[in-house]
Amino acid sequence: MTSLLFLIPAALCLGGAGLAAFLWALKSGQYEDLEGAALRVLDDTDIEAPKRRR
Repeated sequence: MTSLLFLIPAALCLGGAGLAAFLWALKSGQYEDLEGAALRVLDDTDIEAPKRRR
């Protein structure tokens, strides 16, 4: 029972930290362009050809 005195506040602190990180990501614009990252994987125009060794 005494372990609950430690585990409940620890869980609340970790949950609050996760919520704070999510709100920070939302505020900084991490979720603005969801389709751009998916299409950027398919775009290969900026990849250089591998150099051949002699």
